[in-house]
Amino acid sequence: MSSAPTMESEMAEPSEVLASSELVARGEYLVTAGNCASCHTTQDGEFMSGGLPFETPFGTIYSTNITPDPLTGIGSWTEIDFLNSLRHGVRPNGDHLYPAFPYNAYTKARDGDILAMFAYLKSIKPVNKKPKQNDLAFPFNFRPLMALWKLLYFQPGVFEARDGRSDEWNRGAYLVEALAHCSACHTPRNIVGAERADAHMGGGEFLDLVSPERYRPWSAPNLTATDRGLSLWSEQDLVDYLKTARNDILESFGPMNEVIINSTRYLEAQDVKAMVTYLKSLTAVPEQGAVAPNPEVMGRGRTIYNLHCGTCHLPTGGGDPDMAPRLDRGSLVVQDENPASMINAILYGPHLPSPPLQPKWREPMQQFQYLLDDEEVASAATFIRHSWGNASGLVTAEQVARQR
Repeated sequence: MSSAPTMESEMAEPSEVLASSELVARGEYLVTAGNCASCHTTQDGEFMSGGLPFETPFGTIYSTNITPDPLTGIGSWTEIDFLNSLRHGVRPNGDHLYPAFPYNAYTKARDGDILAMFAYLKSIKPVNKKPKQNDLAFPFNFRPLMALWKLLYFQPGVFEARDGRSDEWNRGAYLVEALAHCSACHTPRNIVGAERADAHMGGGEFLDLVSPERYRPWSAPNLTATDRGLSLWSEQDLVDYLKTARNDILESFGPMNEVIINSTRYLEAQDVKAMVTYLKSLTAVPEQGAVAPNPEVMGRGRTIYNLHCGTCHLPTGGGDPDMAPRLDRGSLVVQDENPASMINAILYGPHLPSPPLQPKWREPMQQFQYLLDDEEVASAATFIRHSWGNASGLVTAEQVARQR
């Protein structure tokens, strides 16, 4: 008769413990690169417990609990369950996931990386919290329809390194396209919410907060090599921005804050450099030609600008280093074909990173929603977008009213 196992015989070998801890640490890094916390953690909620609302043209979708709670989270999931959710966009019971969860990007993640992410998520504190039910309009609340959507717009498959490209370029492509899912915001979508392949990274629009409980459209600028896109920035400009939320041109504001504060600032320097190398190589997706404003609009806009903006941003648009960022040719926000984010900054003030960075300028920019009407905001924005080398297109009072 064999003896009962001793405590020593039941304990894992030191090498196994080390391997497990290394896997969890690797998974934590990959989950950070994927910016999972920003979508699965509410401002007042517990880490990764879900419940964050996503306002879409089809209704409201709430993020899920991805803590290892067995009842309301992923505690009862297997590795295969987790892999299928990222690779194929399906729940363990076979239900289709909505593409607000960016499985069209995560499908490109390698199996080993997905399993490391799962190991990390299984190691965090379990939270018993059941997120709210989605509130989608018919027929979008009928999940089986997602099978047709996937057939038309979803191509599962692991990222494949490109022959003829450097290891750095391929690493950057993997991070940008698979884990960081940059295209989710920076690519325009069609009427059923699918990313347009013909305008990949050419700039997108999405709904997000401009104030508590108040959602408005935001524009994500063109990240391709156009005269109004990333060709305006050097590689160092982009590295600085992704690591510190600011560069010599501007400081992050709005939804991009969470990407940097929760994700890219924690990435290793060589990974940020790889992402920049890849982004700077993207084929240009050209913007529409900008219509030049008439002298009356420019004159009115100049007057408003000089009265309310010129002291800090300077009459040259170059920005006082102690007071305000540049508005001249280097600003992707000003140059964006879609002026939504620029209008939001004027109306509501730029929403700065939280926790706050060390102050760069003496005072934050004020809100102008109560000082300027729609025509005045439109004129000032148009003037800025057509001065000092900018040529970005007219802003109309109707566009301002939409953001207001």
